[in-house]
Amino acid sequence: MSRRSPRTGGFVSAQARAEFDAAYDRGLRALPAPAGTWDVPTGFGTARVYRFGSGSNSGTDTGAPLLLLPGRAGTVVMWEPNLRALAARRPVYALDVIGEPGRSEQTAPIRDGTEHAAWLVDVLSELDLPPVHLVGYSFGGWLAANLAVNLAAGLPTRSDARLASLTLLDPVQTFARFPAALIARSALTVVPGIRGRARESFLRWMSGGAESASAEADDPVVRVIDEGMRTYRIALPTPTLPPDARLRAIDVPVLALLAGRSVIHDARRAAERARRLLPAAEVEVWPAATHAIAGEFPDAVSTRILDFVERVEKPENPEQTP
Repeated sequence: MSRRSPRTGGFVSAQARAEFDAAYDRGLRALPAPAGTWDVPTGFGTARVYRFGSGSNSGTDTGAPLLLLPGRAGTVVMWEPNLRALAARRPVYALDVIGEPGRSEQTAPIRDGTEHAAWLVDVLSELDLPPVHLVGYSFGGWLAANLAVNLAAGLPTRSDARLASLTLLDPVQTFARFPAALIARSALTVVPGIRGRARESFLRWMSGGAESASAEADDPVVRVIDEGMRTYRIALPTPTLPPDARLRAIDVPVLALLAGRSVIHDARRAAERARRLLPAAEVEVWPAATHAIAGEFPDAVSTRILDFVERVEKPENPEQTP
């Protein structure tokens, strides 16, 4: 579920789009070359999807594919610290979220969580993928969990989409509520006159005070996020916390990596709720990590994801099945 939004997102001007595109293209150049690129039609617009792995000189990939869902304004570029390691051992698909800055284009309002799930189902259907290992970070983690709870409830209707597993990297508004400070700080980033300083402060706060989250203009991930926040107006519904019954109904293996220093929720409480509702899930709190966990610990996070999905696929490990 999520609060309703009647509009579509978009860039504030053609010039703003051009400035974002420059940062985005620079970010893409920091990634391994994709083996494929698609603009996938959905009921809510087109989703830009990239494939990394065999055919992109990044290794021999085997097994079911990963599908990566980025955090807010992160785009596919935010996976730069992890992509090479993941694509060396798995087919990897990564997308820009519809209704957010990136190369996806929103053409219809997304009003609630079921409609978020619907466009993701459209992507899976159009790509004709086998059951994927869904990996979501921050807002992408909420999107991943939201898709799983909707599929478990039989929504969207007529969907035959199936997931192999969920990996949730410090997911927002999934196992615990985000604080009021998150909403207030985020709102300041679009206020004329202060939004530049507010964006810098917001990004530093989200990463536990790290200067690299706001001050390093040479970081392609930071640059894309900052430009996206500056140039694009998001009109998506605010995600709401899934009720206990819906989380409990998730019927695929789950790995949740929670950041002990996260500002988006109380990690301890989030872990307690996750373990209570999903007793078969692998739930970990990484004490030293901030909300930027995937970039702070890229090797450890990538290895943990790969080890998890490989064990999920081995039938001799029945403990991985909820």
